[in-house]
Formats: sequence, structure tokens, C-alpha cells
Amino acid sequence: MTLPLRAPQPLRRQDFMAFGDVIEAHDEARHFAINYGQTERYHDLAQIDVSAQGGRPIVSLFRSRPLPTPITIEILERHPHSSQAFMPLGNQPYLVVVAPPGPLDEAAIQVFLAQPGQGVNYHAGTWHHFSLALHADSDFLVIDRGGLEGEVLSNCDEQRLQQPFRIDLNEPASPRSKP
Repeated sequence: MTLPLRAPQPLRRQDFMAFGDVIEAHDEARHFAINYGQTERYHDLAQIDVSAQGGRPIVSLFRSRPLPTPITIEILERHPHSSQAFMPLGNQPYLVVVAPPGPLDEAAIQVFLAQPGQGVNYHAGTWHHFSLALHADSDFLVIDRGGLEGEVLSNCDEQRLQQPFRIDLNEPASPRSKP
């Protein structure tokens, strides 16, 4: 069976708003000099939401290995009680696969190509694929919800796709790549 192909589109704040925040230094962000002018602070770039049911923010490092190409997407996950932010720590691009909150609508899945220096913060309930490193093992700083021991897994729903698809990294990006 041949799986449908999707080409990623560039990760842009205006295209990603329905799923979460793009975390990056940009001119429209509130920014100002600190540390006697030696540092430019790009302020409050993501709406971190982890307080449901007594949650607290935790900071973790995720090390993601690239999947074999072509990349096949078969499953998405969501975190119903919190946002989850990923900020790459290296200089490699990576893929972001998302669908809006609510019942999983496979027709609404979008694929984005994130560049080094661009992070994402998924809103609570946003369906997404786990970290998709492309060319090399990649580290991500992750801010998400902590709580009682074992609660990390109870804040993660997974769903297999009825119609898996492949990501074609050689196709030119279109505004909305559909199967």
C-alpha cells in the first residue's frame, strides 16, 4: 500500500496559532535590553499552561534520534491537562506535525519545517507527533507539566491514524500540504 505524501510548510507564527506558540526572537515580540545593554530579552514568548489539577512546571531535556526516511506518521499524541514547549538546543531543523484540539481530525493535520532557533509550545489538547529530528540526534529543552509521581503518562493520550502518511522532504512546501 502506498501512503499519501505530505510536504512540510515553513513554521510561521501566523500559520501555527491554532496549535500553539512559535518560540523565537522576532521583531514583533516585546523585547528590550537588559544586563547593562549586553543582552536583548525577548519577553513572554509562549503561554505556558501547566497548573490544571495541581500541576507544576518541569524542565527536561529530550534527545531525539532521526526516524528512517521517508518518515511515516502513524500516531499522534496530546496532553489534555497542559501545554508542552520544545526549544531545540542545536543547529538542526526538525519537523512539527500537529492537528487541532478535540477529537482527532486527520484531514486537519499539518506538517511544518522548524528551523534552528524556532521552538514550539503546543496548547493543551493539541495533537502532535513526538520530536522529529531530521539529520542528527537533537536535544530539546522541554517545559511541561509535572505533578504526582506517574502523572506524566496520565497527561498523554495517543491515537493511531486511520490513514498514515509519509513526509516528503524533497517536495517544495505548499501553504497547506494535504494527502
